[in-house]
Amino acid sequence: MGGNLVKLQNFKRKDNEIIRKFIEFRKAGKPETGKRLNLSWSNWGFGPEPLDKSCARLAKHNVRYIELHGNLYGPDLGYRVKETKNILDAYGLKVSGICGMVSPESELASSSPVVRQRSIDYFRRHIEFAHELGGEYILFAAGAVGRPQKYDNSEFQRAAETIRILGDDFLQSGVKGAIEPVRADEVSLVHTFREARELIDLIDHPGVRHIAGDVFHMMLGEEHIASTIVEYGDMLINLHLADSNRRALGTGALDLDLVIMALYLAGYNREECFCSAEPLGVGSNPYQAMHELQDPAALDELVGQTASYFYERESELLDASTEELEQLLQGGE
Repeated sequence: MGGNLVKLQNFKRKDNEIIRKFIEFRKAGKPETGKRLNLSWSNWGFGPEPLDKSCARLAKHNVRYIELHGNLYGPDLGYRVKETKNILDAYGLKVSGICGMVSPESELASSSPVVRQRSIDYFRRHIEFAHELGGEYILFAAGAVGRPQKYDNSEFQRAAETIRILGDDFLQSGVKGAIEPVRADEVSLVHTFREARELIDLIDHPGVRHIAGDVFHMMLGEEHIASTIVEYGDMLINLHLADSNRRALGTGALDLDLVIMALYLAGYNREECFCSAEPLGVGSNPYQAMHELQDPAALDELVGQTASYFYERESELLDASTEELEQLLQGGE
């Protein structure tokens, strides 16, 4: 090869493309408003911990938004609007949205009409709840988490039909319905952003037009996380964050800088868009985390590490000079 540099791998070429676009973005004096990304936290991974303790932890580490566990499993279960408002106000937090829980007992793609009706009722409770609390979105997987084996070849169509029934509820409330692509180890359908858009097109309702991403699932389902964020930025309403080990940011191999650059390139630093941390650890059924008591000290460390690292990397990129950003480019092309 002589003095020639080694040719870059495909993903590194895509990395460079994002970095160059971000350099030009910064040269143009952007972001013009100075508005930073909204960091939120999906609290169902805290298990059955009381909400006030969770909110105190988030406020301590300067996380100002919370993605609430969709725990209204029945009329007598889950959060109550007035009590929840009082707790949020006490700690200066706002609701970003609701993380809808989809299980084999209550799912949109089920072959059982009884199960689908149960899921419709579940989401109607949460649409009203989110509206009362000012939440922007409710996210949900198209199929049950923890059920990677498909029922049949009609799941996709059933999911679309069931979600379409909820379309008017979403539209009238002002709460956005958002499909979350989830890795094939956990669900039986909709594993990529492209498949989420196909489902949204099939639903064909203005109340459900958004995607809720998750960088952990994107590592497995997408060719390039940052490029996907830029491509689907107009549909993205929430992005779940965890490192490559599905633990705290900064403890694995996720290139968080590229994710942040892509979000700014997509114009994601808007009031209605959120980055919600969701470090759940590995496993094919992460829903187990919602039922188990967690170590408060470990949760405090988890939030502190994630929040501080996210804010640090965001500031590094926004405060860097052109010359410093150019150092991120990799040669060999």
